[in-house]
Amino acid sequence: MRDALVAMSAAGVTVLVDTAGPGLPVIAYWGPELPGLDQAGAAALLRTTEGVTGSNAIDLPPRVAVLPEHNAGWPGRPGLLGSAGGTGWSPKFQIKTVSAYGVSVRDFAAGGPGLVEIAADDESGRLSTTIEIELLPTGLLRARATVTNQHEDTYGLEDLVLSFPIPAEASELLDFAGRHNLERVPQRAPLNTGTHLRENRRGRTGADSAYVLHAGVPGFGFARGRVWAVHTAWSGNHTHYAERVWSGEQRLGGGELLLPGEIRLARGQSYTSPWLYGSHGDGLDEVARRFHRHLRARERPISSERPVSLNVWEAVYFDHRLPKLLDLAERAAQAGAERYVLDDGWFGSRRDDTSGLGDWVVSPDVWPDGLHPLIDRVKQLGLQFGLWFEPEMVNPDSDLAREHPEWIMSARSDWPVESRRQQVLNLGIPGAYQHVRDQIFAILSEYAVDYIKWDHNRDLIDAGTQPTGAPGVHEQTRAFYRLLDEIRAAHPDLEIESCSSGGGRIDLEVLTRSDRVWVSDNIDPHDRQQMLRWSGQLVPPEYLGSHVASGQSHTTGRRHDLEFRAGTAVFGHLGVEWDLTSATPEELTALAEWITIFKDERGLLLAGDLVRMDGYSDDLLVHGVVAPDRSRALIAMVALASPYPDPPARLRFRGLDPARSYRIRPLRRAGHAPPWWGSDLAGDVLTGAALEHVGVASPSLHPDQVVLYQADAM
Repeated sequence: MRDALVAMSAAGVTVLVDTAGPGLPVIAYWGPELPGLDQAGAAALLRTTEGVTGSNAIDLPPRVAVLPEHNAGWPGRPGLLGSAGGTGWSPKFQIKTVSAYGVSVRDFAAGGPGLVEIAADDESGRLSTTIEIELLPTGLLRARATVTNQHEDTYGLEDLVLSFPIPAEASELLDFAGRHNLERVPQRAPLNTGTHLRENRRGRTGADSAYVLHAGVPGFGFARGRVWAVHTAWSGNHTHYAERVWSGEQRLGGGELLLPGEIRLARGQSYTSPWLYGSHGDGLDEVARRFHRHLRARERPISSERPVSLNVWEAVYFDHRLPKLLDLAERAAQAGAERYVLDDGWFGSRRDDTSGLGDWVVSPDVWPDGLHPLIDRVKQLGLQFGLWFEPEMVNPDSDLAREHPEWIMSARSDWPVESRRQQVLNLGIPGAYQHVRDQIFAILSEYAVDYIKWDHNRDLIDAGTQPTGAPGVHEQTRAFYRLLDEIRAAHPDLEIESCSSGGGRIDLEVLTRSDRVWVSDNIDPHDRQQMLRWSGQLVPPEYLGSHVASGQSHTTGRRHDLEFRAGTAVFGHLGVEWDLTSATPEELTALAEWITIFKDERGLLLAGDLVRMDGYSDDLLVHGVVAPDRSRALIAMVALASPYPDPPARLRFRGLDPARSYRIRPLRRAGHAPPWWGSDLAGDVLTGAALEHVGVASPSLHPDQVVLYQADAM
């Protein structure tokens, strides 16, 4: 038995890490928990899974490390690419030390989460590396690597990606595409021989990012089918990939996408990769739940008692007239809102989107008395106050751009093509970083700001540092993290939302520093149903900004009644983005009713387990949240198109205790009622098993209607 085999188990997952060599550590197994695994069983498992050598292959099957090595004979993508002027491009690492935290290396014991840290040196003495492999209490696996140059010659690092093994049965892929105003569009494909590579070169996570790359048994769904998934926790350029080689071995991996010459390591300098997260489960809901529990266990947890927000953007845009802004605050408070957010247009010359970005000082033309009159009244009404910033962007028509054109990111003497009339402020330049930091801190010092909506509205194109044009996306991303960290340290109670043209910067690294994400600039509830559904594959509901839209969508032009708009929005962090000064008294009353429902139920809506049902068409969705103790559930049935057949299939819902009895009733009704609704508001009693496998008759629904049900254990 190799005495360097580390076994970790947590939340139904087992990981075996083989550190015996030769070469870097190998994840020998990642999958469902292996109960009763002892030293002899682990030795037998390793011995009986060693493959034979195929024809015309190397004499020994390659040991595919978590950082795959070319020298081991691995014909797929290597984990490390780089050289010192063309030499040292194929390092051969040997493990020097293995340190384990929470688990044992010497005394085999297959139990508990833990961290294994492996230090290794290249036999030529050029490089050293440290690899961390951790199984978290949630059952999430994660790994990262640090490479250090030990040689006098500069080492140009081109790529550093890690990967995890997946079994042959995982032959179908699911990841995501999308665009501005339509984020998180799912796409499926077979995993064939070769590489499924998703590269993101936008300088931000991206509305079209892979988001989470899954591989599972064919036809896997929300409830069933073994699935393995990876997520690269990085907010700049990045990759996700799935690979299958001719011998049948399969990997899922990812890392930062480095631009040419971006990382050049002098002697003693190091580079650390982002964390690569892996989630395994039976069905997509279990995969998602591991990510959710990880975020819910972070050092700065998010309470389920999240304040209901009013954002004034679609009510006023750049028209910042104090009387209307105060009227909006009065109406929002009356309806039950708890936070008021002033969006774009309060600073510099920012009267439209053509100027002022970069000048983070309150505009004396629009706000002669500063923001105090608005904030004072907002606070008197008992509301928190939030403010919009876009600190990484600059309008060419701004004082900042005129005074410091050299602070604009550019790969050449002229600036990059414009996007949304914006350029990018190079936070990798100390003076630029200090400038924007000081302006933000001055605002936060003068005004009682509880919340920042942090926006980022353009891709990074030709993102170099003047005057040489050297690539700067890596340093820009690090500087963004550092700026958030500084703000957090100085203002620990401040909440920060990650917005980037909507959902363009959502990943697990930015979510260590932010408390909310803006799912999309498109709040049309018809589109938001799918975007919320799939954004939840990584992010739990309490982080997903979800607003009640205007009656007619500002993005799509579609019209929807308030029941559909609010019935969609309550399955996230509820807000309102609607000109309440144009709302009728009846609409304001109905909005207040929905806000009351959310407040009464947010402990469940924002802390429960997400459940999404299989077996319905793409135009008929059933989803909901279940209390962790299975005592309650809130369930939505949504028609996005004219149902066929009509009435649609029965409402079925899983996740409750099969043996317990539940009283189920419609909480908010729509469509033509089935007979069982009747007039008895007490509801009917069914077991959890009956509700999952038999279900209840559905109403006849029109397109874009939602029925909200409540199930309570007897």
